[in-house]
Amino acid sequence: MHDSLVDATPRRLGHLTVGALSFGCWRFTTPDLDRAGALLDTALELGMDLVDTADVYGLDWNGTGFGSVEELLGRVIAARPARRDAMVLATKGGIIPGIPYDSSPAALRSALDASLRRLGVEHIDLYQVHRPDLFTHPEVLADTLRSFIDSGRVSMVGVSNVTVAQTRALRAHLGDALVSTQPEFSAVHLDPLRDGTFDLCMELDLRPLAWSPLAGGRLLDDTDASVRPGLREVLDELAGREGVSRACIAIAFVLAHPARPVAIVGTQQPDRLRELARAQQVHLDRTDLYRIIVASEGVPLP
Repeated sequence: MHDSLVDATPRRLGHLTVGALSFGCWRFTTPDLDRAGALLDTALELGMDLVDTADVYGLDWNGTGFGSVEELLGRVIAARPARRDAMVLATKGGIIPGIPYDSSPAALRSALDASLRRLGVEHIDLYQVHRPDLFTHPEVLADTLRSFIDSGRVSMVGVSNVTVAQTRALRAHLGDALVSTQPEFSAVHLDPLRDGTFDLCMELDLRPLAWSPLAGGRLLDDTDASVRPGLREVLDELAGREGVSRACIAIAFVLAHPARPVAIVGTQQPDRLRELARAQQVHLDRTDLYRIIVASEGVPLP
């Protein structure tokens, strides 16, 4: 058997180090504070120390509205302040329902102030622009983000859901202060492999934070017609060989790229977090990985 390409070692994120798996808070909407705290504790115990949220989280997934997930996370931190010391806290701003995207200096400053207040913290480790605002010049955005760092309220900055060209434009004005980009990436959604996102990450030493590595659960739903049946068959074959679930193989696929993505997992079940952590022990070689790509795209490689 050839060497495994699945890389479960910690990743460098700017001046910090984070685990290969991250705890995503999109669905972190339970009204039960004890349950929320136990879930976060499980994630941290498993090495999922990058905790990724956003000010807009809470508008769906049974949330109570804009900012409610940050508020819940803030309550969980306040209940046991040591949790803050154990995590690398990341949040996002720039989505304003009805506009919908605003990265102007006033809007982002207001968003950051509100996030700090809801989270009950004095600084955020990684502040990300959630969606690109096409009407804010990258130089203006760079000045705003740099001011966040200079003020001590933010340690590092990143972007989310942006194109390669948008990342380059911001990087030209922001330099090495830009440490990450957050694209969608999974065995179903392979765009970062093909559109230059991962290549740019390797060129500029940006850390890709892969959201929806299970395609929002579509990879696990045998009735979802958006996933090619052949992909599920390959994942299941590899899962049987490795003695893990289909989900673990899908997560391991994300961890195998040489850009060394962090896979953001959003399950709200402690046992499920423990299961997904087993992805880090999966063995996938090049043949396995290319089989997944071919099965996903439905066409042979040239």
